[in-house]
Amino acid sequence: MFWTNTKRIFKAGFINFWRNGSVSLSAVFVMIIALSLVAATLLLTAFLGTALKELQGKIDVNIYLTRTAPESSIMDLKKRLEALPEVKAVTYISREQALEQFRVRHENDQRILQALEEVGENPLTAVLNINAKEPSHYEGIATFLEKKSSFSTDLISIVDKVNYNDNKVAIDRLARLIAGVKKLGSFITAVMIGISVLITFNTIRLAIFIAREEIGVMRLVGGEHGYIRGPFVVEGIIYGLVAGVITIILFYPVTYWLKNTTKGFYGGIDLLHYFVANFIQIFSIIILSGVVLGAVSSYLAVRKYLNN
Repeated sequence: MFWTNTKRIFKAGFINFWRNGSVSLSAVFVMIIALSLVAATLLLTAFLGTALKELQGKIDVNIYLTRTAPESSIMDLKKRLEALPEVKAVTYISREQALEQFRVRHENDQRILQALEEVGENPLTAVLNINAKEPSHYEGIATFLEKKSSFSTDLISIVDKVNYNDNKVAIDRLARLIAGVKKLGSFITAVMIGISVLITFNTIRLAIFIAREEIGVMRLVGGEHGYIRGPFVVEGIIYGLVAGVITIILFYPVTYWLKNTTKGFYGGIDLLHYFVANFIQIFSIIILSGVVLGAVSSYLAVRKYLNN
């Protein structure tokens, strides 16, 4: 009996979808707009996330070592720093590498290169470049480095300078900027989802309003609430499925058109590549969002007429 009723509900839902062609078309069109907001939110989140990672990658702290620092002591210090929970990565730049990077960075400035040649020897020191997991962690790393008791005498003697205090203002500003962008992204996501829910609910409620007399007749003949509600919920699910598929199809040319524009921004990404690489995840989210929005909106809209 259960399966029979279920098949009847699904059949009635499909019949309602095709029978109410203009209403169904309008509902699908509006749901496409709602799901487009969801898809746009996903792409915006990816764009902001990449920009933030790029921005965080620009923040670092350098430990300048003495010119006579032995390699073994440097590696020991590097291991101690890597063991800190706040540290993401520690990169060792030897004196030779530092000199090569300096030459490349000033390859077009002949005066600096000439002055370097006149010095005759490598004037640069080795460097340990520290990247923290979060900008707020740099202060803790700097405090650790200031505690001389944390190191042996050999390790204390090889540290010439730590540039945290020189970069502190820039690090604090970037940390506040990153926190602000994350809050903005969360706010935009919440607003977009809220708008999507309101658009979908009001559209489906209007579509069901047209069938209010049919619902009243079914109630008069003793139809159960689940049996009356079921076809409308199925119809809402179909709205979501159709709108989700069309939204995915439409967003492929949109991401293709935007890919060069977004790559041009600081820390930007190729949206087309992101869309294709994460297609299954995006497809699942859009389809699931459409189904949930359609089903829940239909359920709530029908409940009004069942409770009257």
